[in-house]
Amino acid sequence: MKAYDGMYIDGAWRPAAGPDVIEVVGPADEQVIATVPAGTVEDVDAAVRAARAALPAWAATPPAERAARLAALRDQLHARRDEIAATVTAELGAPEKLSRTVHAGVPVAVAGSYAELASTYSFEEKIGNSAVYHEPVGVVAAITPWNYPLHQIVAKAAPALAAGCTIVVKPAENTPLVARIFAECVHEAGVPAGVFNLVTGLGAVAGQALAEHPDVDLLSFTGSTAVGRRIGAIAAGMVKRVALELGGKSANVILPSADLARAVNVGVANVMSNSGQTCSAWTRMLVHRDRYDEAVELAAAAAAKYGDRIGPLVSARQRDRVRGYIEKGVAEGARLVAGGPEAPRPQGWYVSPTVLADVTPDMTVAQEEIFGPVLCVLRYEDEDDALRIANGTVYGLAGAVWAGDEAEAAAFARRMETGQVDINGGRFNPLAPFGGYKQSGVGRELGVHGLTEYLQTKSLQF
Repeated sequence: MKAYDGMYIDGAWRPAAGPDVIEVVGPADEQVIATVPAGTVEDVDAAVRAARAALPAWAATPPAERAARLAALRDQLHARRDEIAATVTAELGAPEKLSRTVHAGVPVAVAGSYAELASTYSFEEKIGNSAVYHEPVGVVAAITPWNYPLHQIVAKAAPALAAGCTIVVKPAENTPLVARIFAECVHEAGVPAGVFNLVTGLGAVAGQALAEHPDVDLLSFTGSTAVGRRIGAIAAGMVKRVALELGGKSANVILPSADLARAVNVGVANVMSNSGQTCSAWTRMLVHRDRYDEAVELAAAAAAKYGDRIGPLVSARQRDRVRGYIEKGVAEGARLVAGGPEAPRPQGWYVSPTVLADVTPDMTVAQEEIFGPVLCVLRYEDEDDALRIANGTVYGLAGAVWAGDEAEAAAFARRMETGQVDINGGRFNPLAPFGGYKQSGVGRELGVHGLTEYLQTKSLQF
């Protein structure tokens, strides 16, 4: 076990203000692998003050120079990708292959995309007799989740830095180790002191202090809808900008003309990836009644193949929560066709890949975010019924549509109340805007739309 000390504040690792620490526990073996400081209100205040002091100079830095620092950051992340992957595997429990390709790989691409955008985006424009300037919003507070611990930091820090903002990041207490590596990469990339700051700590202490700090101009949060509501209320009371990426209950709609086997297999893989701990996972599979039984058989067979291929959940609490949802689904009438609530291994916080059939739209498991390797299969009568079910939750983050013809799938997708839809297994695009409708959030991440979240607009009339 390694005991880490200090917070990254104003360009250096500084001792924490208090003596308390957070134990980081490995989900696969339930052993403490490290400790990090538990940040206090004083630590948060020091970080925000450093960010505020660094803001004028960084905001005035030419975009080309900001782009150069982001390119250097991208290169640092690439050089340390093996260490990053190993760290995510240890603290999150993600399988090594997933850690290398997704957890370590995607942040490199995202950082690179903002290095490019910082050098090409038009921060000034002419509209009639007005000169319009897109300026940094100011000091950003970023509170990030544990499920994609590095990607979520990069998805906030990279556009904020590209925009000319300064930032304080509070990572999730479950997965703070990769955040420390990121701070080291920022330092080695030559980002000026105070532009990026890192405070580890508990949400109820450090997160709350960061959200309430009067010198923070924008709150960017990814996590549960319940916490997002609280952060939104704090921001409203102080008239602060917010960017909220929250929960999801995404529908995977398989239209009758689709390649059923491919749609089901890809859909199951999507749900099982990262042990189901993905807010945009297609956790509701909607199948026409004439093909329903076949789809259930295919889903059960596909899920069974993931028994030894997925990692544990991040914590005992999360494992118990997911098991509770499985039990509630069965109690409400769902049919268990794969997996179940029983522990698949004697050690580690594992949950078996689970498929629930005969799920109806009113069931708890069809309405609430489970955040584990659990797929619900629902039956629909016709396209209007499928659309009603797909749009019938408080969420609207992501989704998928499958059809024999892309135009048919796209026409259906355009009627879905959700921020991002994959057509016939469309590939991930790090430049496409990501974010939700309804209670899935406010604002967008990634690409140029993610950059504009960190800008405010000024016009001069001549």
